[in-house]
Amino acid sequence: MSHPTATVPLVDAEPGHPSGSSRLLSHPVLLLAGIVLASLNMRGALASMAPLVGDVSAHYGLSSTVSSLVTSVPVLFLGLGSMVAPRLSQRFGTEQVLFGALAVLSAGIVVRSLSSVVALFAGSILLGTAIALLNVLMPGLIKRDFPHRAASMTSLYTCAMVIGASTAAGVSVPLEKSFGGSWQAALAFWALPAAVAAAVWFPQVVLSRRTRSAAATAPRTNIPVPVRDAGLWRTPLAWQVTCFMGLQSLLVYVVIAWMPTILTDHGMSKGTAGVVFAVSNLIQVVGAFVFPLLAGRMRNQGPLVAVAVSLTAAGYVGLLVDPVGGAWAWAALLGVGQGGAVGLALTMIVLRSRDALTAARLSGMAQGVGYLLAAAGPLAAGALYQSSGGWTAPIVLMLLLCGAQLTAGLGAGRDRKV
Repeated sequence: MSHPTATVPLVDAEPGHPSGSSRLLSHPVLLLAGIVLASLNMRGALASMAPLVGDVSAHYGLSSTVSSLVTSVPVLFLGLGSMVAPRLSQRFGTEQVLFGALAVLSAGIVVRSLSSVVALFAGSILLGTAIALLNVLMPGLIKRDFPHRAASMTSLYTCAMVIGASTAAGVSVPLEKSFGGSWQAALAFWALPAAVAAAVWFPQVVLSRRTRSAAATAPRTNIPVPVRDAGLWRTPLAWQVTCFMGLQSLLVYVVIAWMPTILTDHGMSKGTAGVVFAVSNLIQVVGAFVFPLLAGRMRNQGPLVAVAVSLTAAGYVGLLVDPVGGAWAWAALLGVGQGGAVGLALTMIVLRSRDALTAARLSGMAQGVGYLLAAAGPLAAGALYQSSGGWTAPIVLMLLLCGAQLTAGLGAGRDRKV
């Protein structure tokens, strides 16, 4: 039985918007620079907190469970923000929303660094929502403005995102030292690149307003996207894709939240732990680049899922048995495995969809539900750490979730269509 649904336009189908080629001719350098700078900020604010969360917790006297909320709250709002991004884009335009997201991201980073627990979490909510808008709208922007270079541009913005995260993770502790031991200043520093990205992106807002105004009388050619589709939410394959997306995100954000703390708790210096964590983030680009290329050449992506999950699980096992002695090896395993998993998750959304409309619906379901699931990871790991007094129980839980991820991924990898 079919259900009538309300519709909103896809983000890449705005009325009166110029074609990708004319847009490139207008501002090619600024457009590319804007995309790269925006992408550099899509994980940096989250990754910069991980090496400093111990100092933040000590400053406010937070328990491990409450400390985990510092990472979980932004991820929670990644899921909630994903649900409102299409409507905001429809109402205000993609360029305007992206500019607003960068401005809110910069403001959220500043608010988070103020000496107040309320400000800490308020800033986390702001920056999580802002990153959600960037996550959802950036792929649509690239698809619209680079229709014949979508794969290469996707690789570019993904690499920039990973580089931004690894840089933020690697230099947060040195920044803290250079600011006289002030973790507040070290966190606030990352508002600067977000503000620069917003400034570089602003010409696209001006160009968009001019073209939308000139085309105000043109007929609307919006592509309907169901806001609610009961059939999709009852499809096992859609849930398998969603669970694989959510579980790989959960495992990634547990590493982001707690890997430096795991290493420092076992005797590694805070600076070295930050560098190991940064390298793990940087190595993700290898998996994120290679696994999707291989996936596109295979009818069944199950074997790739098994490899990615196995590498991730091996990295977690390493953190359990010898966290400091083999830290660099575990960082490499986690980096390749988790980078490959996120690449596969995004690729399978496309491969399991019959058309662009279905892909848009499945992407919204997978990212919205997936990030809400991922938000529980750092919180659960922190609660288990506090209750058990060590990292064995949290890591064993992550290994069990690797098994669940493998099950969901093998189902999502089958050569079927939603």
